[in-house]
Amino acid sequence: MQRARSGREPRLFYDWNERRGAPSLPGPRVELNDETLRDGLQSPSVVKPTAGQKIELLHRMAALGIDAADIGYPAAGDDVLADVVALASEIGRERLPISANCAGRTVAPDIRPMADAQERSGVPIEAAIFLGSSPIRQYSEDWDIDFLLRTTEQAVTLARGLGLEVMYVTEDTTRAHPAHLRRLYTTAIEAGAKRICLADTVGHATPWGVHCLVRYVKRLVAGTGENVKIDWHGHRDRGLDIPNAIAALAAGADRVHGCALGIGERVGNTPMDILLVNLKLLGWIDRDLKGLPAYCQTASEATGIPIPPNYPVVGKDAFETSTGVHAAAILKAAKRGDAWLANRVYSGVPADEFGRGQVISVGPMSGMANVAGWLTAHGLQVDSETMDRVFARAKASDRVLRDAEIYEILVEVLAARTLASTRV
Repeated sequence: MQRARSGREPRLFYDWNERRGAPSLPGPRVELNDETLRDGLQSPSVVKPTAGQKIELLHRMAALGIDAADIGYPAAGDDVLADVVALASEIGRERLPISANCAGRTVAPDIRPMADAQERSGVPIEAAIFLGSSPIRQYSEDWDIDFLLRTTEQAVTLARGLGLEVMYVTEDTTRAHPAHLRRLYTTAIEAGAKRICLADTVGHATPWGVHCLVRYVKRLVAGTGENVKIDWHGHRDRGLDIPNAIAALAAGADRVHGCALGIGERVGNTPMDILLVNLKLLGWIDRDLKGLPAYCQTASEATGIPIPPNYPVVGKDAFETSTGVHAAAILKAAKRGDAWLANRVYSGVPADEFGRGQVISVGPMSGMANVAGWLTAHGLQVDSETMDRVFARAKASDRVLRDAEIYEILVEVLAARTLASTRV
């Protein structure tokens, strides 16, 4: 049952999400790793952000309490390496509360530039080194398990020898054989990896599959006796990205990855913004997320990916209603002076907690309450003649009226009144 906000107020809704069987957070806290500036940029539709845009987005991440960020793939070229150094240097110079990591393959030409960036910036950089692990990948690449084990040991040993902390990433983990994962992770941990990352590289996993995988790896890590953390990296090919991330945390993963707006290869990665919203509403994080719209807008502008109108929480339509019954309920709550109620009576996500507000618009599905609400919100007089004219125009329209169109109606009403007064 939803708790009342004071002893005098009723309990306002029954929460089935809190019934028996709901997942709980087993660990002390949720850690988040933002992949927007590396994995996100693999989207075929993005434009390359400038170094300045990357730095601005890094600040937006830090303001949301995101713990870590993948700041690039420094082996991809001198320009990427320069951006990685600039981003790491910004973290150090501005003392941003966010740690840095970089992606690369389990080969020396990818690992050495990470060490170079760490030395040049003076900021610790975790090496997120990845290697395919599934049978289908092994078959297509003509690899065997001995090759994978040898490559793993050599790469982790090299990175540690260069002064880098290591997150060992098995690509396509969700289709890998458990016996192979046991040998690969054990080898990586013995060589000095302090994190291992389970990657749903092709978006194959379901929440129950994630649960089984994470629990298996938890037992595996515990058996090594080492203090090694577990990350989850998900893709959204089946649209199960958010449920999978929540399942991973509930099963004991320490950190989950995501990208702003869910950008990434093919249909994208777990959207960091929607993940943050759900973790906040679950009570698994307690952070000020009013900067979420600015984070998403910055990412949109930097990558050239528009925010769809119906995108959750930060889309234009997320908290807008042109429906008469819905608008009437919201306005009744607002008239009581109860912002808490107004933001929840017709919304499962409270707009005010994420830097947004309720918006009443006027269209063919609207009632008079919408017209009155729109006029009041814009500081205009509410009278029957004006309301009737706006309402009639909305009913004759095939879409929601734009603000400019309503203002045109108001001008028409004013002109008609002026003409009538002069005739008198």
